[in-house]
Amino acid sequence: MKEIQTAEQFQQIISSDKPVVVKFYTTWCPDCMRLNMFIDDIVKEYSQYDWFEINRDNFPELAEKYQVMGIPSLLVFRNGEKMAHLHSANAKTPEEVKAFLQSLTV
Repeated sequence: MKEIQTAEQFQQIISSDKPVVVKFYTTWCPDCMRLNMFIDDIVKEYSQYDWFEINRDNFPELAEKYQVMGIPSLLVFRNGEKMAHLHSANAKTPEEVKAFLQSLTV
């Protein structure tokens, strides 16, 4: 996953007409570390999406704007609009993440 470095880069990335998944995480979050243990295989399997990650602690205004209340959270964007949001409580296993991605109609 590519790391988003600036708010401007974030806006450019989510404005794509191809669906984009953005993982909001922090460096101190145990559930984020758990997600990292299996997310690479999911990224490969769901290559129809462009995948990025952003450290929520560095961009609290974006987390607030897109209602990221828990981490990790996976948000799906297309053409600048948030299409779907997998909250941290439901992102603890590969099966939960895959079920979320399979349910998307973007």
